This record gives sequence, C-alpha cells and structure tokens, in this order.
Amino acid sequence: MTYHPKSDFLRVMFERGFVADCTDYQALDEALVKGVVPAYIGYDATAASLHVGHLMNIMVLRWLQKTGHKPITLMGGGTTKVGDPSFRSEERPLLTPEKIDENIAGLKQVFAKYLDYSDAPNGAIMLNNAEWLDALNYLDFLRDIGRHFSVNRMLSFESVKSRLDREQSLSFLEFNYMILQAYDFLEINRRYGCLLQMGGSDQWGNIINGIDLTRRVIDQEIYGLTTPLLTTSDGRKMGKSANGAVWLNGAMLSPYEFWQFWRNTTDADVGRFLKIFTELPVEECDRLGALQGAEINQAKITLANLATAMLHGTEAAQAAELTARQVFEQGGVGEDLPTVKVSADEMAEGLGIVQLFVKTGLAASGKDAKRLIAEGGARVNDEVVMDAGLRIGASELVEPLKLTAGKKRHALVVLD
Repeated sequence: MTYHPKSDFLRVMFERGFVADCTDYQALDEALVKGVVPAYIGYDATAASLHVGHLMNIMVLRWLQKTGHKPITLMGGGTTKVGDPSFRSEERPLLTPEKIDENIAGLKQVFAKYLDYSDAPNGAIMLNNAEWLDALNYLDFLRDIGRHFSVNRMLSFESVKSRLDREQSLSFLEFNYMILQAYDFLEINRRYGCLLQMGGSDQWGNIINGIDLTRRVIDQEIYGLTTPLLTTSDGRKMGKSANGAVWLNGAMLSPYEFWQFWRNTTDADVGRFLKIFTELPVEECDRLGALQGAEINQAKITLANLATAMLHGTEAAQAAELTARQVFEQGGVGEDLPTVKVSADEMAEGLGIVQLFVKTGLAASGKDAKRLIAEGGARVNDEVVMDAGLRIGASELVEPLKLTAGKKRHALVVLD
C-alpha cells in the first residue's frame, strides 16, 4: 500500500503496522483531517476479561484518542446473546443476561487503563448494544432492516462459507449475527455520528455489511478499517501462553505473569511488538528490534516494562522486573511469582510432583509434566528432578517451594 496519509491517526496506523485494509483511505483521511471523528470497535462479553489478542485493537483506540478523535467501546450486551460465528467451527455456548453483565463489568476495568472516558470533546464513551437490540420488534426489524440483506451474499462471506464447506452446522441464530452487527453501525452513526468501525481482519465482512446498510437506509457515507491478524514469527496466534490465555485483568493473571509473557517474546518479534504494544518512537522500536545476542534481552525487558506499566502501572512493572532479576540472576525466590496454596489436608499423604506441576500451571497435563521431568526440564528449589514418582510432604513446605519448568517459568507452592 503506497497511500501517504495527511491525518495523524492514519499516519501512525501505517507507521506502526496497524493497517490490514480500509474501505476508502482517501475519504477517511479527509474526514480525519476535517474534524473529530467518532470511531468504534465492538467487544462481545464472552469472558470476564479481554486478553492479549485484543490488545492490538485497544491500542488502535488509544492512538485514535491521542490523535484527537473520539473512541467508542461498544459492549455486545445484545449480540453476545447470539454469538459471533466468524471463523468458529461450532456455536458459542449461550450466556445468561446476568453472566453477560458480570463480564461487561470486568471488561470496563481493562478499558479504563487505556482510554480517557472524560467529558473532553474526544473523551471515550462506552455503549452497550443491548440498549437498542433488546427493544427490537422482530417483524419491524425484518421489514425495515432484513430486506436490505441478500442471503446469497451472506453465504459468500468467508466466515460463513468456511463453516458450510466443512459441513459444520450454522444455526439460524448465528446467521443473524452479521445483520445485528451491521445494525449496530447504523444505530451508532444515527445516535453519535460515528463514521468509522474498526476491528480485526476477520471482521471485514461484518464491517462491510454495516457500511452498506447505513448507506441504503440513511444514505450516509461511513468507513471501515481493519488490523492484521497478529501472529508470532513462528506462526502462533497472539494471545496464548503455555498456561493458556494471557488475560488483561489483574485478578485473572498477575502483573508478574503478564510481564513475563512479554519478556519471553521471540527475538524476531521484538521490534514489531514495540511498535504495536508501546508508544516508543518508531525509530527507537527499530533500533531495539535490530539488537543481536544478549543485547536483545534488554529490548525485551523494555517491551515488558512498557506494556506492563500501561496496564498495571509503573510500580507493578518495576516490581515484576525486580522479581525476574531475583529469580533469574540471583537464583532467589521473588515475592511476585505466581503462587499456589495447598491445604494441610491435601498434604496429609503428600502430593506427587507431577500433580504439583499441573496444579501450578507449569504443565498442561500429567503427561506434559512427566515429559518435562524425563527431559530434565523440571526443577524443585533449583534442583533438577528426574523421578516422576517423587512426593512432596507438608514438612517440605515450611518455606515456600519453588517449581521451575524450563529456564524461564517459575511458581511457588505454599502451605495455606
């Protein structure tokens, strides 16, 4: 793409690697230069926290606000009741309204760390599409909105087509999702003058639907911008660690574990991740990303510190770095390490070392723990364990017990 944007927002998007596609670069650019552009990203409330896989688009909203425009975070209180079928092999489990509200409360805590929800002209606003979707009259909706959608065209979208090609069931409930998401864009444009919907590249079809619907119903020109699917240099999807999802809510993943996730970034990804997940100048990101050998480790620490400080605060980032130094450089036990408590009752007959590695999340399963031990990658208090039948008794937990998997993953076991 050789387009050279005039607006600060699009310039940052291009420079830092946030752009996959746009419906009309030039028209959007002109709107961004002309005045404050309200733009939204939608988030269904399927979990109590967002994870690192969502962070790229949260940073897009943050840059939008930093360049003078108005971010809208749309909570899918209504659409979560249906479930987005995009690129899923099976239907999402349906959640109760109470569970959806509980999840939305968890998501709000995360957004408040990255966006300013003040009364400023570009202050962020949080909406819930249940506000207009819950009140819809089905027959009116079919007549006024449904008539603008071609089933032939809906079947051609890759997210639907891939499911049908594999002969996997797609319920009528899920098939409605793209109509509801398109209607969201129309409503947010009507109510808040929103001109832009953003999202991951897998949302392209849904975004196009909203743009077409808004043009047909109220003859309003609006735009779509997507970000690339983010994968690590070895092809893995961003947002997963060895222990599962890297949650952004501190109650679900400690600041130390979050810091450690970034510290473990592959050398080849450091420069790119600095551009996407921090606000360091692009030139500095390139410089740090080009470092070789042991020097790249300092760049990874910079990435971990900046990403953690933005979410959990500077003190949490500094504490995480200090803990890491204690553990890795001095062989000590850092206070912020992930900690698992075991009761005296559990320890009455001792706990197997395999069970402890699974319990602390350092191994995904008993089989995984046994393999780790067989390969010499398991340590207890920095001593290699080779016996998968080893049992730990309560007397060995007078002091916290440090378990280590590989070189970089640690956890403590303490007696409750």
